[in-house]
Amino acid sequence: MGRIRTTYIKRTARKMLESHGNMFGKDIEKNKKAMNELADIYSKKIRNKIAGEILHLLKQREKEETKQAE
Repeated sequence: MGRIRTTYIKRTARKMLESHGNMFGKDIEKNKKAMNELADIYSKKIRNKIAGEILHLLKQREKEETKQAE
């Protein structure tokens, strides 16, 4: 099993994706750079976790879209 992300990470990732969804993509490095531009995250570790959660949410969305297309 994997690690469990805290509610803070999940909530922040969802808000960032809703407001600035076009700035994020399938590349974790691109997501980290976008996080630096958009928000003042006090810790590199927190920034990376939020960027990873955004990537996870994007993959989930794509999976749901492909399921619906079938």
